[in-house]
Amino acid sequence: MAYVINADECQSCGACKSDCPTSCISMQDGSYAIDASVCVDCGTCLNSCGFGAISAE
Repeated sequence: MAYVINADECQSCGACKSDCPTSCISMQDGSYAIDASVCVDCGTCLNSCGFGAISAE
């Protein structure tokens, strides 16, 4: 499974980045993105996003 941030839905609030235990989320082109090579699929970002911008694929 991989988590993906939808740039159109992302409000760049930083909640996902702040809560991520592996620091795999960074700002790219004005919205946040997840580095799948560092992500451990814990789902913390999915639960912390109040805008529904993160999905599991």
